[in-house]
Amino acid sequence: MILCTRRALALGAAVAALGAAGYWAAWALPAMLVADVVLLAGVWLDGRWAPRPRAPGLEIVRDAPPALSVGRGGEVVYLWANRSGRRARLRVREVRPELLGGVQPPRALTVPPRGERRETLAVVPVRRGRARGGDGSGGSGGSGEGGFVVDSEGPLGLGLRRETVPLPWEVTVYPPIVSMRLRASVAQSVRRREQGATAVRRLGEGRLFESLREWVPGDDIRHIDWKATARRRKVITRQYEAERRQQVLLVIDTGRLMTADIAGTARLDYAVRAALELAYAAAQHDDNVGVMAFADGVKHYVAPQRGRVGLKRALDVLAVLEPVLVEPDYPGAFRYLAARSRKRALTVLFTDVIDRFASDALVANVASLRPRHLPLAVTLRNPELDRVAALRPETPPDAFRKAAAEELLRARDEALGHMRRAGVLVLDVPPERAAHAVVAGYLDLKRRGRL
Repeated sequence: MILCTRRALALGAAVAALGAAGYWAAWALPAMLVADVVLLAGVWLDGRWAPRPRAPGLEIVRDAPPALSVGRGGEVVYLWANRSGRRARLRVREVRPELLGGVQPPRALTVPPRGERRETLAVVPVRRGRARGGDGSGGSGGSGEGGFVVDSEGPLGLGLRRETVPLPWEVTVYPPIVSMRLRASVAQSVRRREQGATAVRRLGEGRLFESLREWVPGDDIRHIDWKATARRRKVITRQYEAERRQQVLLVIDTGRLMTADIAGTARLDYAVRAALELAYAAAQHDDNVGVMAFADGVKHYVAPQRGRVGLKRALDVLAVLEPVLVEPDYPGAFRYLAARSRKRALTVLFTDVIDRFASDALVANVASLRPRHLPLAVTLRNPELDRVAALRPETPPDAFRKAAAEELLRARDEALGHMRRAGVLVLDVPPERAAHAVVAGYLDLKRRGRL
């Protein structure tokens, strides 16, 4: 597309002034028409002579990190290579994926003939997610997945060539990085564990094989090793010790209750941040970490794995979770979980409840995890609801709002109490404290040997 520059517009205004002189001179109007034709031809030719924003005239290469984190900026490097013999005077407007800020402010740059220009720009993610390329054809106001709208100015400064240059992004934006406070607390706990005495080996318990020894009265006959007994001609039993590496499974409800906002942030985002920090703490303690996300069906499932591999796979799932306005299928989700998670695990469910009757399916299915698993339900309180319930009403509408808030909180507490009576551990905390409470609860369960 060929467009005119500000210089061409200024010349056009001057030519129009010449036409106004036609009131006094007969030759002024024809002169204006000729000048307009010459100016339009100059704009068109100048725009055609401008270096092409696309190859082979101009080439753009981007060097960007494949992964970023919300709240932490990164750097992206652009290399502009001018293959033509004319200087490229450009005005560029970048179109990034929406999770990286969308359309950026325009900027001017110049690339010498047969030369290169390198730019280093900041990129600050605005939300988690994954960009998987795209055609970049968002235009001046579109939401393409990556590209530039480039205006290349001609040598006379009269015309410019505008083209859209696709440059797809491939980037994953993770939830906010684990806070330094929690990192320090976990590291301190690990150091205390490592500096203490050697781990106590509780023989005869657990599933981890330790050694063989001669059977004595009182030993479980199910542990007798009949092959070793035949070889040694005396009764030999297997000796076990308790496993120190446990399974931690993060189960995240992405249904309609998690779409509600708390202080401008979706409930699901608070749950994702808490799950991320719990995953980091579990990896620091050498536990296996897995994740499952569900709504009206199971959306993601990653079996518990150890160390960085398990943490990385959990992060990949947490980065792309989105809440949906559907009723969660608790029975289907927990049947799926029971079929794929056979080993005992701390199963941490991030969800929400409204009242006893609306949460009957949730309560029944979470309780079904016992005794094989240790279920922990994490629910987020609504600070605004707590505030309204604690206010002293001054007008009749305030009294009605207070009564409604108290009724909602009473029904919610009843549902949570029903969960606790069914043997489910419950953490009902404000959103901003969810991450700290979950990590503290996990460390307490580890310390008491509940896993």
